Amino acid sequence: MAAPARLSRCGQGLTFVYAMKPFKSILLYLLSSFVLWLLVFAAGKLLFLGYNAAEYAWSWSDARDVLWHGLSMDASTAGYLMAVPWLLGLGMLCFPSRWWNRLLAGYLVFAAIATGLIVMVDTFLYPFWKFKLSATVFTYMETLDGAANSVTTAFMLSRCLAIVVGILLVTAGEFLLFSKLWPAQVRKGTVRTSPRTLTVALLSMLFAGGLDFLAIRGGVSTAVQNVGTAYYSQTLFLNHAAVNPAFSLLSSFKRSKRFGEQYQYFHELHPEITEGTYTPLDGSMPFDSLLRTERPNILLVIMEGFGGQFVQALGGAEDVTPGFGKLIEEGVFFDRYYSNSFRTDRGTVSLLSGWISYPSVSLMRLPEKMVQLPGLARSLAREGYATQFLYGGDITFMGTSGYLVSNGFTKLYGDKEFSIADARSSKWGVADGIAAQRVEEMLRSKPADGKPWFFTFQTLSSHEPFEVPYHRLADPVQNAFAYTDSCVTALVDGLKQTPLWDNLLVILVPDHGFLTTSYEDPEFFHSPLLWLGGAIRAPRRVSYLMNQSDLCATLLAQLGVSTTDYPYSRNVMHPDCPRFVYSTFPSGIMYADSTGTTVYDITSDKVISSSPSPSERRLFLAKRLLQQSYSALDNMEKR
Repeated sequence: MAAPARLSRCGQGLTFVYAMKPFKSILLYLLSSFVLWLLVFAAGKLLFLGYNAAEYAWSWSDARDVLWHGLSMDASTAGYLMAVPWLLGLGMLCFPSRWWNRLLAGYLVFAAIATGLIVMVDTFLYPFWKFKLSATVFTYMETLDGAANSVTTAFMLSRCLAIVVGILLVTAGEFLLFSKLWPAQVRKGTVRTSPRTLTVALLSMLFAGGLDFLAIRGGVSTAVQNVGTAYYSQTLFLNHAAVNPAFSLLSSFKRSKRFGEQYQYFHELHPEITEGTYTPLDGSMPFDSLLRTERPNILLVIMEGFGGQFVQALGGAEDVTPGFGKLIEEGVFFDRYYSNSFRTDRGTVSLLSGWISYPSVSLMRLPEKMVQLPGLARSLAREGYATQFLYGGDITFMGTSGYLVSNGFTKLYGDKEFSIADARSSKWGVADGIAAQRVEEMLRSKPADGKPWFFTFQTLSSHEPFEVPYHRLADPVQNAFAYTDSCVTALVDGLKQTPLWDNLLVILVPDHGFLTTSYEDPEFFHSPLLWLGGAIRAPRRVSYLMNQSDLCATLLAQLGVSTTDYPYSRNVMHPDCPRFVYSTFPSGIMYADSTGTTVYDITSDKVISSSPSPSERRLFLAKRLLQQSYSALDNMEKR
């Protein structure tokens, strides 16, 4: 009896293996098709490089780097493209029918045409537009005649023919895989499943779906895939070559708006009214000097959420940031400084590009606009400064790395520069104490009399969930800020013991305030700005109203560097500087000048608060700035 039983079990096993064959074929097809999409995108990158080689020089090592740095985004795009075949395969498991075959065939035609068209059009239009394919193309649909008139008929025909050939090649590749690997039983609708077979097949498909989701997301890190992850070079063309054009286009739809049509409150902006505007200043006029040298080394520390609520000198909580309080006595303290915006990506742009902020737009997430912004690092690099940026977390988060490269930073250091243990020392990456110690070590290695440098360090520990290796205060939020305070203070104290200190300017500034009540509270934007180091003339307080965006012009003017690239940044030490501040949050704006403060809700079109009394004048000036800022964004020209 034993032998027949063994034969029976063996027969059941063979039956199970045979029943699983079509599902294995589906998984093999999904994997092969994913790889094929990666090859299509790699070929597209090489085509992009080759087509533009006459205008942009590159080497084969550049091509290798482009392929490598763009691989993650290519995988994400391939993951999106594979989502539909995966869903169709899942549907086939539950409801066998030949309709799945027809649906997949139709989808493959659509995907091949769309992808081939995007890749080819992106390549052919780049020499004209100098930016990646985005939803901006649809704003030119009304002027196709003008575009056609810019090229010859032969040019149009040859490119159209090339596009057709490219689409046919992509379609042929996809259908070859489809015909070879998509199981015949599925095409005929004859798949039969037992409960056991169905269970294993479903689990396998769900596992494949999980892998596809990770590819779409860009991995398991905090940051999700974004256009900035492909930026790696100081050469913008190479960054554009690395960006997947399909991903760039789809991402732009989420951001696409006709900015110039938004917040159009006034038909006439009354240009003769100069109050509340960023009036250009005559650089030859004398201004108050804060430094005793024109070429100090500069350490800029951007402190996460380090708002005035935690600084006693600004009316904040006591004993949370005692280190910062002591440093105020040693430096130049700007006590009427206001952040421009409410989040790191927006505040960083205002800080490092001297640019106005927007309630509904993050310039860091608009690659075609981002690259047109002025850059503090770029301005300093022209003066001979070496530029570096260190952040203990994922430096590609929210497109940060792409923006920083565009700003002019030549060396970027993120969590991958640390050990795995250090990179996991906090939720967002490397704890501030470890990162600050690394910054001190890097700066100590620099010669005191060598090439000047501009080093930016961005902290991260004073951020939700406020879990830090420090336990001085009972309140977890205050304790996290106290931890950052101790880390920054230790960094400054360490640098005081080095020869660097005599010619060093340390700038401590937050990226934005900390939200305790609501964005509408003007005190959310009230923030500390402190200049320290042996490069300052003497400790003092500066009580001029100023914005985060004013740091660029104020610093560059102190160094004797032109500020003409910064239309929204003011040298606040100039006697004729306009004295007002303008800040934005998701649904409104805040405007303050010598007469008081007005907070206006742009969604409800109502004034939220106006102190010490209502002011139609402040409301007019606030609305005018909002309208002008969006018009300027809409008309922003290429550098």
